[in-house]
Amino acid sequence: MLTDAAAGACPEGGPVLLVLADSLAFHGPSRPEPADEPRLWHNVAARAVGGRAELFAGYGWTARHAWRALCEDPRAWAVMPRVDALVFGVGGMDTLPSPLPTAVRELIPSMRPDVMRRAVRAAYLAALPTLSRSLARLPGGGPVALPPRLTVRYLEQCRRAVVAIRPRIPIVALLPGVHRAPGYGYAHPGREPGERAMRRWAARVGAHTLDTAALIGAHVRGGAGNPDGIHYGWSGHAALGAALGELLAELLTR
Repeated sequence: MLTDAAAGACPEGGPVLLVLADSLAFHGPSRPEPADEPRLWHNVAARAVGGRAELFAGYGWTARHAWRALCEDPRAWAVMPRVDALVFGVGGMDTLPSPLPTAVRELIPSMRPDVMRRAVRAAYLAALPTLSRSLARLPGGGPVALPPRLTVRYLEQCRRAVVAIRPRIPIVALLPGVHRAPGYGYAHPGREPGERAMRRWAARVGAHTLDTAALIGAHVRGGAGNPDGIHYGWSGHAALGAALGELLAELLTR
């Protein structure tokens, strides 16, 4: 799912934020929301700097999906010449347990006939919590949706593509957050390695980071978000958006 740009959520004429994100950017406490829903964190941040957010996001997006969006979506090409800041809201889903390789898992919706697709999907979802907990005991925590080395590789490719058109704009990366998802057996061994890799990459290229876990970890762990244990409630969106807006306001005035 590729969401529409967040047109109308913020005033025209202010800074334009290019936001490459996963479903944490457009899912609320009970359902997915239109990209221009003003309570979503990217729109909260955009309002704080008097601008608007252009969102490109999808369910389960990793940094590799963000790179594909920049390469393949003509709406992204149209936005980039006007971008004033780049925000990465991807990298968190990269750290989730993935007993099946991501490329194989993403083939499940394409399986035919329908009865086989439904059976395979149901079997995978039923096995996922147990597999996630079991694989988390392996050295290194087991396989994840995208290894940290690839996460930072695709983030860097995205960064280079944007700054080639808009040099010297501020870049902010949201670090991987936490979850309490029964669907993953409450296992998340990939978060800390993913965070370390993103911090090293950001320091190397001069990007800025926002510690999502520190900002709204208690919100997620305390059950204030979506019942799935991954997506945020409105207070989480508000807190994250306010912190991002404050950081961007400082960076945009430099």
